[in-house]
Amino acid sequence: MPARLRDVAEHAGVSVRTVSNVVNGFRYVAPETRARVQASIDELGYRPNLAARTLRRSRTGLVSLVVPEIDSPYFAELAARTVRVAQRRGLTVLIDQTDGDPERERLLLHGKRSQLVDGVLFSPWTVAPADVAARTDTVPLVLLGEHDSPDQLRVDHVAIDNVAAARAATAHLLATGRRRIAALGVQPSIFNATARQRLLGYHQALSSAGVPVAPELERPVRTLHRADGHRAMLELLDLPEPPDAVFCFTDELALGAMRAAADRDVRVPDAVSVVGFDDIEDGRYSVPALSTVSPDKDGIAELALDCLATQPDDPHTGRSIVAPHRLLVRATS
Repeated sequence: MPARLRDVAEHAGVSVRTVSNVVNGFRYVAPETRARVQASIDELGYRPNLAARTLRRSRTGLVSLVVPEIDSPYFAELAARTVRVAQRRGLTVLIDQTDGDPERERLLLHGKRSQLVDGVLFSPWTVAPADVAARTDTVPLVLLGEHDSPDQLRVDHVAIDNVAAARAATAHLLATGRRRIAALGVQPSIFNATARQRLLGYHQALSSAGVPVAPELERPVRTLHRADGHRAMLELLDLPEPPDAVFCFTDELALGAMRAAADRDVRVPDAVSVVGFDDIEDGRYSVPALSTVSPDKDGIAELALDCLATQPDDPHTGRSIVAPHRLLVRATS
């Protein structure tokens, strides 16, 4: 009987998913693990059944990208990069917008339109871990953005390290001498953990500097748009002791906050420094130019499509892939 994927995994002492990653050329495999798996492949004479795999996966050449808001600058830029990366791989991207509607997100998660595509890249706002765990659709899925306990979701997951990124942004503001640093963008009712992870990084930076957390400086928002940033910043400026810096969880919030500061004749960065998150094009041309955390959007697109291409036919557990980011210090801080 020909050797199976599971036979190679048992022989090499690794998971079935790791063997599949090696067979499919996934680049995030430790060299020593790759060598051990390859030795087992050679010894057992394993050969992937390419014909069966093609039939099972249908190979339409179509990939679905599901985002909350296509008119959001971050998601628009991510979509554009995903389309370009997919084109280089001979793929076409179909884009769906959920508006963060829970029912629509659940429908798309559980297979609506999936019969048309080879895989789904999904950036949810309201989907709970239980919804992901209950998924029975067999079309490959990759989640984009931060989630709590991604290893328990049992699907592939690509995101930047939001805790580290928020910690670096807050530490930068602390290094400039700011001490009343607000966090603008808390979303307690959203399952997506992005806001919680960024708040955690903010707390960690304050703690490391010996600066106590001030609850009145943590401002919740309903959405992540400019208007929400404008409203929340006006509330912060109305405090008896306003902040001397604001870490905004998106650039859109930061641009709204900067407009609120201008409306109150509060100079940025003289009276209040501002740092955003996402590195959208508008922030590069704001006056003053916006300091921000820049996720590697091209890297996210590449890694997500890599995950789709290398998902095994017999998945064991989800991979959690961390994409790069960097802090870009500009004129607002």
